[in-house]
Amino acid sequence: MANPLGMMKKAAQMQRQMKKMQKQLAKRTVEVKNGQVTVVAAGDMTIKQITIDPAVLEAKSLQQVEKMIAGAVNSGLDSAKKMAGAEMSNMTGGLGGLADMLGG
Repeated sequence: MANPLGMMKKAAQMQRQMKKMQKQLAKRTVEVKNGQVTVVAAGDMTIKQITIDPAVLEAKSLQQVEKMIAGAVNSGLDSAKKMAGAEMSNMTGGLGGLADMLGG
């Protein structure tokens, strides 16, 4: 059976690592372009910037522009989620010591 005190220490260490990773991910961004709309999303799933080419506002209907923005935001968040997952996996070595905590 695993040592309860050791498990608590390991859990506290993992919690500190997670907070550190969250801060680092907030600084990492991805940029996605959907037509003439560009979105910059951060690894903490926040949108940092949306840029719309002014020409698209003249050439497209409001509904088309709205769809382009929604598509760009969704793509940006999806890319940020994938980037964050990869970073977390790299930083934690896959399980982040979970196997050790469970006695594995």
